[in-house]
Amino acid sequence: MPELVRPRTGRVLGGVCVAIANRFDMSPVVIRIVMVGSVVFFGLSIWLYLLLWLLIPLARD
Repeated sequence: MPELVRPRTGRVLGGVCVAIANRFDMSPVVIRIVMVGSVVFFGLSIWLYLLLWLLIPLARD
């Protein structure tokens, strides 16, 4: 499995969804839909997204 890093390209906001999708070999669109759905219905995932944005390192060049 690839390591969990936020890519410098292909990201929309902070690259968290793309990092998770790359790590688990999934489509970033699926992860984004799940994330938006969880924000709308549960609200706490905004804090989770921000926390992951801070914790997941940015990919090196």
